[in-house]
Amino acid sequence: MTASENVIPTVTLTIDGVTVTVPQGTLVIRAAEQVGIEIPRFCDHPLLAPAGACRQCLVEVATPGPDGTMRQMQGPPGRMKPQASCTLVASEGMEVRTQHTSPGAEKAQRGVMELLLINHPLDCPVCDKGGECPLQNQAMSVGRSESRFADQGMTKRTFEKPIPLSPQILLDRERCIVCQRCTRFADEVAGDAFISLVERGAQQQIGIAPEAPFLSYFAGNTVQICPVGALTSVDYRFRARPFDLVSTESVAEHDACGAAIRVDHRRGKVVRRLAGNDPAVNTEWISDKDRFAFSYTRASRRITHPWVRDLPAEGSGRRSRGELRPASWPEAIARAATALQAGPVGVLTGGRMPVEDAFAWSKFARTVLRTDDVDFRSRPHSAEEAWFLSRFVAGRLAETQVPTYADLEAADTVVLVGLDPEDEAGTLFLRLRTAVKGYGTRVVALAPFTTRGLAKLDADVHHVVPGREAALLATLDDHLASPQSSGVSLGRGDVVLVGERLATSPGALVAVTELVARTGARLAWVPRRAGDRGAVEAGLLPGLLPGGRHLEAAADRALIGAAFGDLPEQVGRDLTGIVAAARAETITSLLVGGVDPDDTPDPSGFRTAVAKATHVVSLELAWSDVALAADVVLPVAPVTEREGTFLTWDARERGFEQIFDVPGSLPEWRVLSEIATALGRPLGWENVDQLQEEIAALGGAAAPTGVVAAPPLPAPDAGGGHFVLATHRQLVDHASLLAGQDALLATMRPAVVAMSTTDLDRLGVTPGDLVDVAGDRGAWTLPCAVADLPDGVVWIPTRSHGRGVWAELAAPGQGVDVRPARVASPVVSPDQEVSA
Repeated sequence: MTASENVIPTVTLTIDGVTVTVPQGTLVIRAAEQVGIEIPRFCDHPLLAPAGACRQCLVEVATPGPDGTMRQMQGPPGRMKPQASCTLVASEGMEVRTQHTSPGAEKAQRGVMELLLINHPLDCPVCDKGGECPLQNQAMSVGRSESRFADQGMTKRTFEKPIPLSPQILLDRERCIVCQRCTRFADEVAGDAFISLVERGAQQQIGIAPEAPFLSYFAGNTVQICPVGALTSVDYRFRARPFDLVSTESVAEHDACGAAIRVDHRRGKVVRRLAGNDPAVNTEWISDKDRFAFSYTRASRRITHPWVRDLPAEGSGRRSRGELRPASWPEAIARAATALQAGPVGVLTGGRMPVEDAFAWSKFARTVLRTDDVDFRSRPHSAEEAWFLSRFVAGRLAETQVPTYADLEAADTVVLVGLDPEDEAGTLFLRLRTAVKGYGTRVVALAPFTTRGLAKLDADVHHVVPGREAALLATLDDHLASPQSSGVSLGRGDVVLVGERLATSPGALVAVTELVARTGARLAWVPRRAGDRGAVEAGLLPGLLPGGRHLEAAADRALIGAAFGDLPEQVGRDLTGIVAAARAETITSLLVGGVDPDDTPDPSGFRTAVAKATHVVSLELAWSDVALAADVVLPVAPVTEREGTFLTWDARERGFEQIFDVPGSLPEWRVLSEIATALGRPLGWENVDQLQEEIAALGGAAAPTGVVAAPPLPAPDAGGGHFVLATHRQLVDHASLLAGQDALLATMRPAVVAMSTTDLDRLGVTPGDLVDVAGDRGAWTLPCAVADLPDGVVWIPTRSHGRGVWAELAAPGQGVDVRPARVASPVVSPDQEVSA
């Protein structure tokens, strides 16, 4: 395409006497914004399709006729018909007069405002939208000073209030002006058309179908974009007023997407969170998890001061140790230092920490403890995954190496492998849906079945049995290019997104790297937690050093050693190896931060390792099974009480500010620094600026020039069950950071045993019947459901029911037995669990 062919056609028009040139297809209301002219509106939203529902943006318009004279757009003979500027496309030579220059447009807008206020309650002081309400503001600017309606002695219409659209979202119908922002968002952006207009004429209102609540992962966005106080959330309703709040820009901490948020707080407490406006990342939308899951910072389980365990009597062994008791920071730091120098130490971290903490853990393990036994993957993992992360993820920070959100919209095809974005990366899902609906991007997914999220992406789903992805990946590009498929092969503009679930599928990650090498498509790893990508970059894997460098490479050892000091000589063990060594008592001490045993590959084995360790030091935000069993418990600061940086799936640095200054609330890097100083091996930082300077100085390494062969992974073992288990965590589940969010947890999708129609018939059950599911770790009785799964595969959501599949049944890809329920065992619903 030549430069002249690439020029976007433009049109020139006049608005209130100001000439403006805009791209062809621009709406008049957008053209007015470009020259600083504000036209009042309610239904209009730049990220939603035009609706023309509220009619508040009426303007006078004239266009040139065939003879060159200007003609007004007419209504009935002799009368001007105002036009809705939010649906009117600008044309060449158009003349627009807004309320600023046209008495007719001003009169029309005042008439619309009067109509909207006929039944709208004028109780702004008690309305949650009061103080930030577009209707309130515009009623003052384009409305009448007095209501003629009151002069007639009429009574405003009222409804029963509030109406729960879901456990989280409430509707006050008399406030609604039927702008349809909420219904359009649900349909166009989230793809969850649970709400719509019901009734007709004067009775038209927002409603839901019977027994079909507004259970969308993104429903909270409708509250934020509602231009009146019609939609409210259970968590914020009647809690505060905007003029009482202090706002701070921040970043969501619940997934690897880095969504921009605004934190509103008062008197040291977060009151609500809103979506920030970041066109490069989340535009103006966030998931309900990012919006509502913030009360964990002040939950009763929060650890607010250090604890130490009384020392056992001489020769009595660890099993007879005393009780945990509160301690001062100096005492706790001293006890932690003593415990960590007593013998070989295994270092295990979770994936929630910012980059600064991850870097501190990496340096502390290598230079203070002199160990490479370190792993951040407190989940099912493999040696193949460690190879993949160290060779194809770590050190790749440039935009040329990692695809971005914008690349999803530019790609012809996006391939999802071991990843369901709606459940595991909410912002990524919304951007993918925009790419599909707005730019024609094709989504191809390798998954056990077509989930609700994949269906909303119109994905071409290739059903695969868990653990057998490698074979399908080996021929995927040829299959896509075949006439039976799309006939379009993968190319350099395309993107392959890999989820963490692929870690336990033998050969799958190797097959992914071979696929992108053959096709030239760009590759990105999308983990589930906010700190995982930063943990890889910080080197929190055995054999991996910060910046994508390698312990066994002489040049890398020299470079990192110059900054760190002496490094361990041998590559260490991963989480599975550390747990096995602790159980065998060859590792005698454990340093653990943010690890939930039920997330690990072997929960009972992990608990045994903690019980057998001579010393356990826990850095934790809230009480957990590890903290309760530890000898020293050191509290760490949540994101609201420290500053830091998250690294997103697309290697984007997302910094956040400290909101509250709480004495004694220390980030993990500071706690580790204090322990290192007590051991006589200081890490070298006195503040976060110095730490960030060291991280920046080491930077990201160049991509490895030679591809090292992946370690072999054993073939999947079905384990004796007659069904293969497929599972993943849903967006709303029983995660520790959702504790106490009762309204949000009540929107959790119920746990079911999904299987094919053939398998349902084979078992002699119908959807809704109870079935017994048993694995090598436990059993559940759950209702069954039908899905387009391969025969012989069942799907159950992880941690949506009690402790969850991994903790109670079996690991994903393993065998489970499914039979009709012997007795009608009570099934605990999510609502019942929350209320308990």
